[in-house]
Amino acid sequence: MQYRSLNALDALPVLAGAARRRQLSMVRLELLAALENGVLPTPARHSLDHLLDDRSLALYVSTAETGALRSRLVNGEKPPTAPATNIARLDCLDLLRRAAALPPFPRESLAPVELRPTPGQDRLTELRKWLGNEVQRHRSPGHSRFIALISVVLDTRARAGELVAQRIDHLAEDFSRLRVIRNPQHGTGSPPASEDIALSLLGQAALKKWLHVRAELTETLQGTASALWVSLSHNHAGTDGSDGHHTPRRAGMPLQQRGLIRSYNVGRLRYGLVHLLPPKLEQLRRAAQQIGNGMDASAAGEK
Repeated sequence: MQYRSLNALDALPVLAGAARRRQLSMVRLELLAALENGVLPTPARHSLDHLLDDRSLALYVSTAETGALRSRLVNGEKPPTAPATNIARLDCLDLLRRAAALPPFPRESLAPVELRPTPGQDRLTELRKWLGNEVQRHRSPGHSRFIALISVVLDTRARAGELVAQRIDHLAEDFSRLRVIRNPQHGTGSPPASEDIALSLLGQAALKKWLHVRAELTETLQGTASALWVSLSHNHAGTDGSDGHHTPRRAGMPLQQRGLIRSYNVGRLRYGLVHLLPPKLEQLRRAAQQIGNGMDASAAGEK
């Protein structure tokens, strides 16, 4: 069913990065479910102002936090949404209200999100030692990509979305530096910032090995593929032709964020790194960032 208010919502000029756009998509689906299930007042179906007013959004938020508006089941149920999701939802509502020239949605004080623990320096040192041994081995294309990916995260502290945006020309010809386009977080609207970061000897060796594998994966593609991280095999994502046949994405295509995170999870288990790598790539990134910040502070104190 079409709702005028949602059509107007879709037309709002919202500036957001890839991660925030996914969150906005979640909010849009939840609002649609709220309208279809009669959670919101009837005027919210026809007017954007009514959809985004305090009363409608208060009803929406309280219902969404219970999980009732989820578009997918989790283990056959709709559990309450996580604290991080609840905060992201409110941040999205602020973006939407700002785009609609409305004041921010009034929110109660929220407890800070408890971040998952990060591995300490000893574990990262052991991880680098393991990577240094593995970079000399030739197991499989997936092994080469995994070693390079982890090495780059340790060197650059790049987020998953920033990694998949990297291109071949972001890497210096002598492999000494790699550019990262830092995406602003929390929907600030600030433009991305470019940063050229020195690579460790491990990072350089891992990327040299990966680029050799990558060249084999992309050699039959038409034109020049520019993505630094590419897929290893065909996958289900692709396009549907006019004849009804589905064309899957072939190997050597730019790696998407979900594929990158999946490769991290698979490698962590396949290579027996549960004791060294945390469950989430973001935890590894924050660990590298915390240790790097500590080293920077120590260096500054010695001056």
